[in-house]
Amino acid sequence: MFRRSATARAFATLAAAAALLLVPAVSATAAAPAPGFLTGTDLPPHPTSPWYSDPVTKGLPEFAPFCLDGVLPKAGSWHRRFGTEYDTGAVQVSVRASSPAAAATLVRTLERKVAACAADWLRTTPGGTASWDDYGTLPVEEGAHVYGVHTSIPESEPGVHLYGIGRDGSTVTVVNWGQMGDLSQAPVAAFKKTTTKAVNKLNP
Repeated sequence: MFRRSATARAFATLAAAAALLLVPAVSATAAAPAPGFLTGTDLPPHPTSPWYSDPVTKGLPEFAPFCLDGVLPKAGSWHRRFGTEYDTGAVQVSVRASSPAAAATLVRTLERKVAACAADWLRTTPGGTASWDDYGTLPVEEGAHVYGVHTSIPESEPGVHLYGIGRDGSTVTVVNWGQMGDLSQAPVAAFKKTTTKAVNKLNP
């Protein structure tokens, strides 16, 4: 009887030790690293100002990118904000989804939200004008898509936004660039290069 009890205690001790050894491994797996992010030099050049960048920060930005309020998940997200000495600014938000399928679903949700943004904004902004354009897809990793949205209200400066939405495996990124102006003034060609870089940097 004594020998069996001692053996049982020995097995219990070994099991507890093994469990303790497993905890750091599980924690390390759960704490996924941040995706790769753009730097200021990757953004469309501003004619008279350098780009300034905040650190990459876990979670969503305090204020959601225009058009994307309520659709970006907090879990698995990181962001980085960029600014200039003028009204031009940008933000990149990246999300590590639970699977490639979940990431693909998030991309479709973001694309629908941006495509509907001008119409949604007009419904809540009497007297305003808005338009949008689909600038097409980009052949990078699992694909990327670029859009533009313009909004204006009387007695106020118009605003223009560009969006690059892309995916690499289970990681999704959206880049939002904006300034005063209209779609004719948006640096679409340069922003397509920015979007391609954003997707390529996700999983270096």
